[in-house]
Amino acid sequence: MARKRFDDSNCSVARALNQVGDWWSLLIVLQAMYGTRRFVDFQQELGIARNILCDRLGRLVDNGVLRKEEVGEHGSRQEYRLTEKGRDLFPVVVALRQWGDKWNPAPSCPPLDLRDRVSGQPIRTMTVQSAQGDPLSVRDVFMPETDATDDPERHTG
Repeated sequence: MARKRFDDSNCSVARALNQVGDWWSLLIVLQAMYGTRRFVDFQQELGIARNILCDRLGRLVDNGVLRKEEVGEHGSRQEYRLTEKGRDLFPVVVALRQWGDKWNPAPSCPPLDLRDRVSGQPIRTMTVQSAQGDPLSVRDVFMPETDATDDPERHTG
């Protein structure tokens, strides 16, 4: 059974998940953020089946999250590197990590200690913030109502 696609959805969350929404894709992006570049290294680090890895890497390249580079003599080897679009997933990955550490912590090890490379200080918990920098919850925000005929590009979700 083919999964539903959301390419034409007005919901930006659905469209984003269409490109990176399955766990393998996000784990591949995470590994790329750790510096993994080669197919065999992704496969070894993730324990992913070759056909699934090939499919997900292809989709991530097609969607502009990764780019494939020919390296070595005469393109004898390929590497996968994050694009700007892929690097922009960093706050998403950090927020998922922090959410997971809070709600589904690993029983045998502490949460990953991410620190600012310049100061050495731990990074802050990801939050949605007001224009003044105050943290906001889902109950603190709203979407202004617009007439769909006035704004056909309005995205919800």
